[in-house]
Amino acid sequence: MNATDRERASDNWPYFFLSYAHTPTWGSGGGDPDHWVHRLFTDLCDHIMALTDLPAGVPAGFMDREMRSGDGWPEKLSENLATCRVFVPLFSPRYFTSESCGREWFAFNERILRARTTGAGDVPAIVPALWTHVDYAQLPDSVRHIHIDHAALGDRYAANGIYGLIKLNRLHDEYEEIVLALAQRIVRVAHESPLPASRPRPYESTPSAFKPRGEGPRRIHLTIAAPTRHSLPEHRDVRPYGEDAQDWNPYHSESTRPLPALAEELIRSLDYRITVSSFDDEDPGDEDSPLGATADQEKATPSRPGILLVDRWALADEERRRRLKAFDTRARPWISAVVPWNRADVQCHGAEGQKLTAELERTLPLILDRGRRTDCRIAVNGVPTLKAFTDVLPAVVAHATRQYLKHAAANPPAGPHLPRPRLVGPTHPPPRPGAGPDHGGEA
Repeated sequence: MNATDRERASDNWPYFFLSYAHTPTWGSGGGDPDHWVHRLFTDLCDHIMALTDLPAGVPAGFMDREMRSGDGWPEKLSENLATCRVFVPLFSPRYFTSESCGREWFAFNERILRARTTGAGDVPAIVPALWTHVDYAQLPDSVRHIHIDHAALGDRYAANGIYGLIKLNRLHDEYEEIVLALAQRIVRVAHESPLPASRPRPYESTPSAFKPRGEGPRRIHLTIAAPTRHSLPEHRDVRPYGEDAQDWNPYHSESTRPLPALAEELIRSLDYRITVSSFDDEDPGDEDSPLGATADQEKATPSRPGILLVDRWALADEERRRRLKAFDTRARPWISAVVPWNRADVQCHGAEGQKLTAELERTLPLILDRGRRTDCRIAVNGVPTLKAFTDVLPAVVAHATRQYLKHAAANPPAGPHLPRPRLVGPTHPPPRPGAGPDHGGEA
């Protein structure tokens, strides 16, 4: 599809995707519990049709009303998430406990991250609206980077949300003002910061941007094992490298940003608190390091799982190769690896590529074997494209977390010794009336 065809196709994309938490049916009323959400959606569409030149028959927005019981709804949902111009989440306490809403948020935010890798800059295409009042402390970490200025729309809106305004007749005028302002902002963002469409992401395999209900903060550490442009073999192309390992950009023909920065943002969008370091700077004696525990720390419980992002060209350095091999011998089950190996990089093929591949197998046999026994084995076999990387990284994060919860939780740090309670009183039932030694135990 050429530029003209893309522009023509974009004219038919919905202006917004309304993401909301479905309210469960309760009581004996039997009505539609999301009736008022649909009312908001209809009013937004009416305004957008008036504010734009959308032709007849082209939807102004999309919502999944009554879709989930029909055939093909996951595909329809994914298609609209991949093409809509603006994402409008309706904030409420229920929204951030909904796995469906978390998947919708992640899929759309991934489009923003990919656009940023091509140099598009920050695209403010997520426009939140308050459905009910939500305290800032209730927001997941994955959401807090979004600029929200609800107070600018009035105290009643900030206190009651759109639901409070729409339900009270005396606040009808304020409801109309808020909805018109929201529609105007949707149109303005869509025109001033156009977001490229993407290939639809399979809905069923899309991770949620929100951690499960009741789960505490999730932490993970990302370590980058890659050379700098000053520590490369003489004949290696310097374009993927920078002054630090964290400047590594193996997909430089597709992305203008270093891969570790993209990985950090993608993991943070999964509601994780992430720290990042270069492998060359890691301290093997640090208990929290992804290098794992030393002999003295073997029984200690670490604070987080870890992911090693490794460039095969890092193995050209003998000292780094030795340290990586030592890392592999003591790597705990919750340490996973991802091996980007750009298929468009000609130096990654041929005899030298095969040599580096064999060296990787000798250096990290334990971690590679563990990775191949998972559903995301492409992560250690070589990730050929940027799209494949962003697809597999969430699965690797989920696997490392599961292993951490499974193994680390089973070995808690030693605590104070608590003596077993001492039984007080008789240790056997009292004799029945009339029974005893003089009666031979019989009545």
